Amino acid sequence: MNPLLGIFYHAVGGFAAGSFYIPYNRVRHWAWEVYWLVGGFFAWVLMPWVITLITVPDILGLMGRLSMKMVLWPFLFGMIWGIGGTTFGLTMRYLGMSLGMSLALGLTATFGTLVPPLYYGQMMQLLATRSGMVTLGGVAICLFGIAVTGLAGIFKDKELSTAEKTAQIREFDLKKGLVVALIAGVMSAGFAFGIAAGKPIAELAVEFGAPKLYSNSPTYIFIMFGGFVSNFFYCIYLTLRNRTYKDYIKKSNTPLLKNYIFCALAGITWYCQFLFYGMGTTLMGRYDFASWSIHMAFIITFSNMWGLVLKEWKGSRRRTIRTILLGLAILVLSTCVIGLGNYIQQYE
Repeated sequence: MNPLLGIFYHAVGGFAAGSFYIPYNRVRHWAWEVYWLVGGFFAWVLMPWVITLITVPDILGLMGRLSMKMVLWPFLFGMIWGIGGTTFGLTMRYLGMSLGMSLALGLTATFGTLVPPLYYGQMMQLLATRSGMVTLGGVAICLFGIAVTGLAGIFKDKELSTAEKTAQIREFDLKKGLVVALIAGVMSAGFAFGIAAGKPIAELAVEFGAPKLYSNSPTYIFIMFGGFVSNFFYCIYLTLRNRTYKDYIKKSNTPLLKNYIFCALAGITWYCQFLFYGMGTTLMGRYDFASWSIHMAFIITFSNMWGLVLKEWKGSRRRTIRTILLGLAILVLSTCVIGLGNYIQQYE
């Protein structure tokens, strides 16, 4: 157990998650459903296998030991997470990186952090220890920070005209964005449940020679394939409805090779968030449930930083800018408090 190193890995994963959508902004003349599915193939199908093949010496032996039950639950939770992933992408499309991620991840952090210990009957145990109380306090601070960043987004929406908002975010639509953010926030928590359901796979991976730091990699194969299945059917439906299937092969004035490269870069970056998230969880001790909250906090921090860099907050008043900066500071504080709770745990 090394909570400080665990938090560092969560920070790297949060940076990847907060940055993955940027390459998509460089894709030209492709429909959303096309570049989302191409990037998803790299993120949810290709990369999990590549990393697992690298980190698990006896991958064939491991796969031969897996039962249907061990595989099925991570896959099903992955499908739920995949629905959240689809609507998460739509949230970025309609609200931008700053407001979209803040709203969606606020709900994701709440469900993904608190429901697992409630489900496994660990909440009373946490409340009975000093380290548990500190860790839960850090989670509460995290949720408060997320609420503050969401408040900044509401300020922004009231201050800017429709023309100013669409100039910064091409398809800005607050009503659609709020609906998909709600769905994304609830469904995306399925990934945390998939990790919990896949612990037997992670334990078996260690038996077959995988370093504990990368023990979650085989579990990702099944969680993310479930997510890919959900996204695949939705994107194919949109492709047929919008007749955008020609985008994959040929379309006039389309930089085809560059589009595939940027989608691959986005997908690989997306996967890196979970690679480092999985590494971080292995170092957080018995309070690894807090990893999800830390992960969300870092994602919101870095996505809002990118939002400032990309001028998504251009034209906002000082009150709004101060509010978003305050929210980021609170999120950073929350990770420190959660890390302190994990540190105290070592001496109880």
